[in-house]
Amino acid sequence: MFALTFAVAVTVVPWYGFSHGFHASAWIWFVLLLGANGMSITCGYHRLWAHATYEAHPLLKIPYLLFGAMALQNSVLNWAANHRVHHLKIDDRELDPYSARRGFWFSHIGWMLKNYPSGEADFTYVRDLERDRLVSLQHRYYLPLALLMNFGLPALLGWIYGDVLGFLLLSGVLRLVLSHHFTFFINSLAHMWGIQPYTEDNTARDNGVVSLLTYGEGYHNFHHMFAHDYRNGVRWWQWDPSKWFIGAMRWLGLARNLKTVPWFKIQRALLDNPIPPARLQLDATSRARARGGAALAHRRRIRGLLPGRGRLDALREQWLAEAKRAMIERWERSALQHQIKELEYGLQLQYRECGGCARSSASFM
Repeated sequence: MFALTFAVAVTVVPWYGFSHGFHASAWIWFVLLLGANGMSITCGYHRLWAHATYEAHPLLKIPYLLFGAMALQNSVLNWAANHRVHHLKIDDRELDPYSARRGFWFSHIGWMLKNYPSGEADFTYVRDLERDRLVSLQHRYYLPLALLMNFGLPALLGWIYGDVLGFLLLSGVLRLVLSHHFTFFINSLAHMWGIQPYTEDNTARDNGVVSLLTYGEGYHNFHHMFAHDYRNGVRWWQWDPSKWFIGAMRWLGLARNLKTVPWFKIQRALLDNPIPPARLQLDATSRARARGGAALAHRRRIRGLLPGRGRLDALREQWLAEAKRAMIERWERSALQHQIKELEYGLQLQYRECGGCARSSASFM
């Protein structure tokens, strides 16, 4: 499938474009469907289901599932199962399904071209998703959904605009090939090329180019450090359309409970990330050229603020103390309310007894 679609994309698609030309509507739908595929993977498969970084209304889940099937990256259950193992066993050559330690080709596409044991989906990691009725339906009917969305929808659009073959080639084949390899870059390039400002304990890297191609998924070093944050590009200026889309869905009432990491934890990760001694010895010119030079310069600027580190720790302790105090206050209020209810109940019983005594006295008189 990978070989056939790629061959058609690099031969038949340009031939048809030069000999017949593509209608403007075919290009428009190509862009729209490519975006729908990508966002369904990033916002749906990845951030919603694989990491549960927010909750979504069924009206949002259904398009995710349909256009996720169109992206032809397997069902949510299979995708999320492999991805959760990837996070748990990252860089393990035998257990990580697409370990970057086994080379670019393997992590990009090779892990899918052979039945490697590490690539077998283990559904024990997605028991929570199996309880989602919509996810289970997509898994059960994945093949017909994938065929319908990949062939039926482009053919229908082509029939509407009078160019079925053009739509099948552009909005079907070329869209699928680009969608595949843009997503695969996250497993390959984003583990080999880029900076590591938050942690050097694994191969994940922040890569602006990959982020541009994958709707914000390229800030991979941050993601592997804080996987349960609904954002990947945590800075306001970082390109993360998936984050902005999820925020817009919350505003529309289709998403809720968006999870974020406290800011002091992000700053602490930047401060705690060690600078290798060998890299510190590089002169300014070599450092600018060295891989990760941008991250090094950024961390050194941060480390110039080390006198304020004590303040950061104090703020963290203050935040924890306030959270603990708030929890104690809620418990005390709850206990007080319980005591008040018990007292009211006791008074009611006494009132009834006294009322009965009064009525008996009046009867005797």
